[in-house]
Amino acid sequence: MRVSVVLCTYDPALYDAFREAADSVLAQTHEDRELVIVVDGAVELAERVEADYGDRENVLVHLNDANRGLLESRNTGADLATGEVVAFIDDDAVANGEWLSELVAAYERYDTLAAGGRMVPEWVAGEPRFLPAEFLFLVGVTHRGFADGPSEVRNTFGSNISFRREIFEELGGFDPAIGGRKGDSHLQGGETELGARLRHEYGSGVQYNPDALVAHKVFAYRTNPMWLAKRAFWQGYSKRAMAVLVPESGGEEGDFLARLLGEFVPGRLRRLFERPTRERAEELAALALLTACVGFGYVYGALKYSRPASWSATEAETESEE
Repeated sequence: MRVSVVLCTYDPALYDAFREAADSVLAQTHEDRELVIVVDGAVELAERVEADYGDRENVLVHLNDANRGLLESRNTGADLATGEVVAFIDDDAVANGEWLSELVAAYERYDTLAAGGRMVPEWVAGEPRFLPAEFLFLVGVTHRGFADGPSEVRNTFGSNISFRREIFEELGGFDPAIGGRKGDSHLQGGETELGARLRHEYGSGVQYNPDALVAHKVFAYRTNPMWLAKRAFWQGYSKRAMAVLVPESGGEEGDFLARLLGEFVPGRLRRLFERPTRERAEELAALALLTACVGFGYVYGALKYSRPASWSATEAETESEE
């Protein structure tokens, strides 16, 4: 099974990280693969990428004529791909050597239409001891409570997700109005919307394989408490917006919230009382504060996104441009 990996980049400051991402794809044990690099409107960066990767076998470098945003760039890469499966990874991530082999195993074992894996952290400036595992999604890492082993989910992270290429094409790819730099700049969830559309159209979700590993670089600024609080707020905002724009996208967040309040928080409280430590107290306090930030963001989103569920993402983008 041939797999095309789409890697988008636009920031010259991240070139070293980009190279790690690209090299990790080229070092995969699954040999039947190609790397499609999309440079989003940065001419000098494209020249540098072309010089380093343009003459390598099974590598294609494409330059967008202007900055198109991440989701549209991913769609462009998928259009250029030749594999039976198109997978996506970001330029601040590094794939485990068995990543593609594990994704292919999910396709062959479950005859699925889409497959994704687990994101693990690469703490560039050290791991913050206060950040609870339940909120690792804030830094692009698979969080506690996401899934209990291999299972069908709505979507995995955009840096570790793949689709059968013909299905991706039939769905029309990612909707650029949902995220990236178009429409509502605070709205996140391109993978959520596409996963919900996949389930709606085909009655099938993304097969999650926790052994398909990709490490996400967590830079120092992403461990700042204020940055995390703001991120949590906009996550809550996005969840409310997605519930209105894409009604089929709900459910998994509700299930996670139920486990958070009914299982994880009581469990943390019990362990804190049994053996009090500063680290446990800090994590519990952070859990409460971040949950509150998500809640405030959701309420703010409810005030803005209060239209009927039939309101489309295209209408959302049109309104934002007025």
